[in-house]
Amino acid sequence: MTFPLFDLTGRRALVTGSSQGIGLAIARGLAQHGASVVLNGRDPVKLQVAADSLENEGYEARAADFDVTDPDAVKRGVDAIEHGIGAIEHGIGAIDILINNAGMQFRSPLEEFPADRWEQLMKTNVSSVFYVGQAVARYMIGRGQGKIINIASVQSELARPGIAPYTATKGAVKNLTRGMCVDWAKYGLQINAIAPGYFKTPLNQALVDNPEFSSWLEKRTPAARWGDVEELVGAAVFLAGKASSFVNGHTLYVDGGITTCL
Repeated sequence: MTFPLFDLTGRRALVTGSSQGIGLAIARGLAQHGASVVLNGRDPVKLQVAADSLENEGYEARAADFDVTDPDAVKRGVDAIEHGIGAIEHGIGAIDILINNAGMQFRSPLEEFPADRWEQLMKTNVSSVFYVGQAVARYMIGRGQGKIINIASVQSELARPGIAPYTATKGAVKNLTRGMCVDWAKYGLQINAIAPGYFKTPLNQALVDNPEFSSWLEKRTPAARWGDVEELVGAAVFLAGKASSFVNGHTLYVDGGITTCL
């Protein structure tokens, strides 16, 4: 039995920051629903291992190792995907779905936060969304359709000690998503965001391993637990497929209810 609203067969998805964690989980989920996936990251070895793992599972996956914080590298990388990877030998067209997932975290009291880390956070978490989103959208606009999904965070709404700059970046991603919608929806694009709560990822491993923090999180979250990255797949497939054809500029919180407790 097939479900056309959630069928991604014949669609190609580019997922940034997808050699591990949330990005890889979403890429795998899209592939499970029929999409061909292009994994992106800066470490070619790690990226190829991830792509090989998906291919060994029977999915179509390719690796594209360009730096999403470098606008020139982004343009070259997106151009290469549109005109190169898979375009001829697989005949599946260009980038239909973009998942802007690349991101980083750095924790420090705000009064001691290093300026270089601030700049790094902004480039990785915000500028990359603009660079890759713009490069891909230029092709999507010409085709009159496309799906862009930016990965925001519960920190788009909440704040915690030691991560104020990260919170600023994720607030920016939420509003950039709205801005992309305002500018590009008229061309047939749907641009939305997924805002994960606290998930077990390599980025959060130190917090996962901290009994005091995990205890606080379980009490703070109505679902009373950490999320598993596979639980983001449903939201990604919904926003990537026909089911969300009139959903635009929206941020979907997948957070176990933590943002209900403002």
